[in-house]
This record gives sequence, structure tokens and C-alpha cells, in this order.
Amino acid sequence: MEQRFFTPSNAYTPAIAHWVWMLEDTRRRTVEALAGLSTDALEWSLADGNSIGSLLYHIALIEMSYLYEDILGLGWVAELQPLLPYDVRSGDGHLTAVRGESLESHLARLTACRALLLQALGRMDEQDLSRTRQVEGAAISPEWAFHHLMQHEAEHRGQIVEIRAQAG
Repeated sequence: MEQRFFTPSNAYTPAIAHWVWMLEDTRRRTVEALAGLSTDALEWSLADGNSIGSLLYHIALIEMSYLYEDILGLGWVAELQPLLPYDVRSGDGHLTAVRGESLESHLARLTACRALLLQALGRMDEQDLSRTRQVEGAAISPEWAFHHLMQHEAEHRGQIVEIRAQAG
């Protein structure tokens, strides 16, 4: 029988465990949507549209951008370059087309990025969750960033499911 309830991790404070569980549930659903995806479907796109591979790269990059630039305030650190070597957008303003990578490669990137996020969450306490930071003329908190990341991933997961259906 499927069970649908919150199961916090003891590795985090209760407030942090709540966010970790939601972030991980969001990722679990994304990974489930990718099960059995063919290489052709991974790379397929409508004319001037995104491929599933490009969306997966974008999800990982935005997660690291919010973590390092907005939450930690460190900026884009050099150690992220091997993991995320491409800019978020190409010169024409579209998401960078990421092609020639396997689904396993994309999943490994998502896993590595999530590990960095979870490691940072492990160092946070409840006060850190609501501490605001000034980012591009807006005050944001980690709580807002985590909520936004879950929405961002869910919206792109919807696109992934649609692209997959159209790719056949």
C-alpha cells in the first residue's frame, strides 16, 4: 500500500527536516518522470524549444545559483564549474541547449547538486531559514528560495512530461 505522509530525517533540526523532505519529494517525482526515458526523447525538442536534457541541466544550475549566490552569498564558486560548465542562457536568451549527455549523466549532476544543497542545509538552524538576504533588489529568505526551487522544478517537470509525450 502506498503511504503518503511526512517522514522527517533525524539528520536535521525539525524545521530543516521539513524542507529537506519536501525538496527530496519534489526530486523523487522528477526522477520518476524520467524512468525509462530513451536517449532520443532526452534530446528531442520542438523547433526553438527545450529538450529534456536542457531542462534537467537548467534545474540543477538554478538550484546551485539559489544556494551559492542567494542563500550562502558566496557567488558562483569555481568548484561548480566542472559540474555546471554552461551558462544558463545562450546568446539569444533561450536556455542553453545541453546535448550529447546521457540520462545517467544528467541524473548524476542533479544528485551531486542536491548533495551540496543538503550539506548546506545540515549547517543551518531554524533562524537561518528566515534570515533575509538582499538579492537583486529583493529581500529573500532560504524558506522562500526552497519553496521557489520546488515550484521551479515541478513546473519544469510538467514540461518534461509533455516533451516526453510529444517525443513519442
